[in-house]
Amino acid sequence: MSDSSYTTTNSGAPVASDQHSMSVGRDGAIALHDHYLVEKLAQFNRERVPERVVHAKGGGAFGSFTTTGDVSQFTSASLFQKGATTDLLVRFSTVAGEQGSPDTWRDPRGFAIKFYTDEGNYDLVGNNTPVFFIRDGIKFPDFIRSQKRLPGTHLRDHDMQWDFWTLQPESAHQVTWLMGDRGLPASWRHMDGFGSHTYQWINAAGERFWVKYHFKTDQGNEILTQAQADQIAGEDADFHIRDLSTAIGRGEHPTWTLSVQVMPYADAADYRFNPFDLTKVWPHADYPLIEVGTMRLDRNPENYFAQIEQAAFAPSNFVPGIAASPDKMLLARIFSYADAHRYRVGTNHAQLPVNAPKAPVHTYSKDGAMRYDFNSSATPVYAPNSFGGPHADAARAGEGYGWESDGELVRAAATLHRDDDDFGQAGTLVRDVLDDAARDRLVSNIAGHVSKVTIPSLRQRVLEYWHNVDATLSLRVAAELDPSAPGADVSAEQVGIPTA
Repeated sequence: MSDSSYTTTNSGAPVASDQHSMSVGRDGAIALHDHYLVEKLAQFNRERVPERVVHAKGGGAFGSFTTTGDVSQFTSASLFQKGATTDLLVRFSTVAGEQGSPDTWRDPRGFAIKFYTDEGNYDLVGNNTPVFFIRDGIKFPDFIRSQKRLPGTHLRDHDMQWDFWTLQPESAHQVTWLMGDRGLPASWRHMDGFGSHTYQWINAAGERFWVKYHFKTDQGNEILTQAQADQIAGEDADFHIRDLSTAIGRGEHPTWTLSVQVMPYADAADYRFNPFDLTKVWPHADYPLIEVGTMRLDRNPENYFAQIEQAAFAPSNFVPGIAASPDKMLLARIFSYADAHRYRVGTNHAQLPVNAPKAPVHTYSKDGAMRYDFNSSATPVYAPNSFGGPHADAARAGEGYGWESDGELVRAAATLHRDDDDFGQAGTLVRDVLDDAARDRLVSNIAGHVSKVTIPSLRQRVLEYWHNVDATLSLRVAAELDPSAPGADVSAEQVGIPTA
């Protein structure tokens, strides 16, 4: 038969009918042995995998990264050597929203990159903000549950959100970012991305450095007002997915410039605040940006489920020349993300084309559901062995003296650095970074969000929280929440802020 467009079963056999199931007898009962009907219904029942607990709603595209700067003095990673071009996949997402939720809810945005390097896959899993709400992974399940839905009503709840935030003062810096302009980017193309965590770079000589990643959008930062975001949410829940897809489709390929901040290894022990604290940024005056290269997205996925929904990004995917730091949130994510993919997609998720490295794979991983790649029968299934199986190579992996065995650094990272506090950087952001118009929008955004808090004592705690960030900001929020209050003349006692 020359026509290649005929329908087949999943096993490749021709199908007699797409329209009618097999029936028997006068009453037209469906035959259980209609295996094509059973196959279609059974496949349909199973065509979804569990959605991500966080970052469930998102989209992405393929592209490349080209290194244009010389950072070889800091890292031996092949993708960051001048002139190298590396294929990649980027997935953007909201944090708290479920599948089908609006793209324009106020929320941090995930900014996850999978670099298909010649040394294996490197996953950089960050956000569009340089900080996060918490600094210790043990709090992560609690934080996410506070941002999701009440178990009884299945409704999102502002009381629950603000209760957690105000009980965790380390959240102040990120909440200030969230309530500001960056909480509502106009599109994924018009927002920055950050590695957020502190990472480690190792050069060819084995010297180690601490780094932070900054992807600055070349399209310029553009934002939505709360009113615009609310309107779009009701008109097009997939606004950001559509924007990226159509822009790439018409040849407008977005780009980002990657720069890094580099801290000498020894600086971390006595820096003025903990450089491994995910709620903190490093001031650029202390560690200026060093340009690395350009990321470009120029190819839309051919199939969303296969290439975006099943894409598995994990902070545990490092390559030689790049490693972890003592950042407690990063260390928790190194376990948690890969474990989530084994549950959600399967133990052999790395064999799927979207997740498979372009570098050779020599592994002793064995069997498991849906495994299809395997070593030759002559390759031993254990290590060490005497029969020519792969062996670990510390020199190739770039292993050597690291922070894990540096007791003094680990102790220093766990102690209070001289400028460590939970509200200082958030206050600096409000007073020294935002302009007057941005501060006005911040006040309006906070007041609008807090107006939905129903517990009076919790409202008072929210005002105390913002007082610790900036006293004037707190008074302005209080005045907007209560228009009868005399604005800037509102006293601390009137809004329940401690004066001592």
